[in-house]
Parts: sequence; structure tokens; C-alpha cells
Amino acid sequence: MSLPAAVRTSLRAAADASLAPGQQAYMKSAMPFLGVRVPDVRRLVRDLVRDLGIGDPAELSAAARELWDEATHREERYAAAALVGLRPLRGDLGLVPFHEHVARTGAWWDHVDEAAHRVAELHDAHPEETATVVLRWSSDEASFWVRRLAIISQLGRKERTDLDLLAAVLEPNLAEREFFLRKAVGWSLREVAKVDPAWVRAYVERHELSPLSRREALKHLR
Repeated sequence: MSLPAAVRTSLRAAADASLAPGQQAYMKSAMPFLGVRVPDVRRLVRDLVRDLGIGDPAELSAAARELWDEATHREERYAAAALVGLRPLRGDLGLVPFHEHVARTGAWWDHVDEAAHRVAELHDAHPEETATVVLRWSSDEASFWVRRLAIISQLGRKERTDLDLLAAVLEPNLAEREFFLRKAVGWSLREVAKVDPAWVRAYVERHELSPLSRREALKHLR
């Protein structure tokens, strides 16, 4: 049995159909749910890969793409995201097109925010190349979800955050009216404020932010 087939079978075996309607309603998802919680999806994927002895990055990435593109239920896409988060694929620059594809076709915060963790790993492994990618994404004209991915791509990097790069990806988005962009701008600044509050205060003073972005950025500062 192929890895995608094994994942599909295991997801259905683990499903609790009573959970599915609530999950779908919460995510406002056109794609139905099976009824498997996200932590359980991740554990299931991790266990399957271990039990099947799969460590080849090419096989894992191909399985992720198949699960994503052929998904009939949202958990299959969560499984695809779990696969690219496994150790053999962390920091793999070849997955940049997949992460962008996730943002464009997933087009919702759960998928984009999960992809941002993978891009953060790319910042550490390939800083120059990743900076070029997120700068391009930050002014994408076709998808504000791609822009959001760029804005939040350094979340969790703490003291490793490239502040010049952050400022550069924020710049094309400060005047945007889209809620998910305004929220992302504030979120990215709020996280930096935990390690460099002076930089965030100065940034907020120098730039015209939406009320939402400003409120988020200064949320934990006095």
C-alpha cells in the first residue's frame, strides 16, 4: 500500500463522525471533515511513516502533494502538512513551490499558518534564498494568502528574526484593508515585541498602521 493510501485508510479508521460537522462549521470549510483532530492527524502520520520505514525525502514530498491535491476531506490536507513537517523535509528549499501552492489553493488561515512554520525553518536553513522568496510573496497580486504567508513566515524565530526583512515584507501590506493581512501585520510585530520591544515601539511610531494592526502590535507593551 502506498503512503497516501495508508494515510487515507488510517484517517478513516480514526474518524469520529460526530466531530465532523462542528469542525467543518468552525473552519467555514467547503471541504468536509472526517472527524479527526489535528494533533491526532499529526500523530497518525508520524507513526505511519515510522512503521513503514519511509525516510526518502522525494517519497515523502510526493505523498504530501498527492494527499493535498487529491483530498476529499480536510484532514487529508492536514496530513500533507504533517508530512512536510517531518525531519527529512525540514528546511528543504525544494518545497517552496509546495508551500506557495498550499497558500494559493488552501486559501484559509489554518493551512497558511501551518505552512508558515515550514517557511520559518527555511529562513534558518537558507536565509538569502528564502528572503528573496518571501519578498516576492509579500506583494503578490493574485492572493492575499500568499502575502500573509510572507508576513508571518518568521514567527517563532525570536532573536533570529531578520528585522530588515520583516519591515520589507510589511511595507507593501500596511495599507491593505483585508482583515487577515491586518491581523498578520500586528501578529508579526507582537511576536517581535517579546524580544525587541524598543524596535516595535519605534516601528509603530514611524508607520501608519490600521487600528487592528496597531492594537495587536502593542498588545503586551506598556
